[in-house]
Amino acid sequence: MKRFWIFAAATLILFAGSVRAAHAQAGQTPLIPGVEPATDFPNERELPIPGMVYKVAFDIGKDAPKVDEVYPGLEKITEYYNTLAKHGIAADHIKFVVVFHQKGGELALTNPVYKARHDGHDNASITLIHNMKKAGIDFRVCGQGVLGMKVQQSDVLPDIQIDLWALVTLVNLSEQGYARVSGF
Repeated sequence: MKRFWIFAAATLILFAGSVRAAHAQAGQTPLIPGVEPATDFPNERELPIPGMVYKVAFDIGKDAPKVDEVYPGLEKITEYYNTLAKHGIAADHIKFVVVFHQKGGELALTNPVYKARHDGHDNASITLIHNMKKAGIDFRVCGQGVLGMKVQQSDVLPDIQIDLWALVTLVNLSEQGYARVSGF
């Protein structure tokens, strides 16, 4: 009888491992290029939960600290997306919205407009924003901020939706179950 229980336990362990591996395979989500996922840690806890829908609204209210570099908050959001993908979370279960407002609205500008406002420097974040959008990440910019910057609708990147006001967007997303993450 003892052998039976040992065999049954070993079978369950192998079965559970193969189910997790199969789930990870079935939910393969392509990584966004240019940013690595978080590094695994021995005996790590609190891993991404298979089947969970990750609804997150990222609040970006600052411009790039270094005008010639990709905005680090966008890289951190991409790292998070890639980490979820690496752990088998399906793309349709990663619902990220990036909301630009205040100084962060500068990141939403097309390159010619950005260059005119930043002494000829390119908007280094454009390629990453485009790759994030291709992966399914939604981008919004505060319409009140766009008005405040005195730019035209056509001066905003085509990958970014202009909303009435970032405050309305963030509250609406919260009511729809999105966790708000700020500090970028």
